[in-house]
Amino acid sequence: MSIQIIGTKKCRETQKTERYFKERGIDYYFVDLNQRALSSGELSSIVRAIGADELINAESKIYKKKGMAYMEFDPVEEIEEHPDLMKTPVVRDGHRAVLGFDPDAWKEILGL
Repeated sequence: MSIQIIGTKKCRETQKTERYFKERGIDYYFVDLNQRALSSGELSSIVRAIGADELINAESKIYKKKGMAYMEFDPVEEIEEHPDLMKTPVVRDGHRAVLGFDPDAWKEILGL
């Protein structure tokens, strides 16, 4: 099992998620969206598991700056162009993924 935590170092929910995994001795690989954007394959796998619209963070600066609440757009294209539009953290294991800090869902979906 190869667990990925996808987020940013500054995100409090991502920090809580990392702490949760560290405290339980669960190995994971951290993907910092400020350092590396997701590949098309990674993003499409997450979209299949979670849904494209669910991934858009309507509270993000870029969402508000672009006035995206009043636009029609392809969430996947926008996340590829602006990774900071994505809600974090995403905890992923292969084709399964969970959005946000949700230990119960991790246990159920990821089998932790």
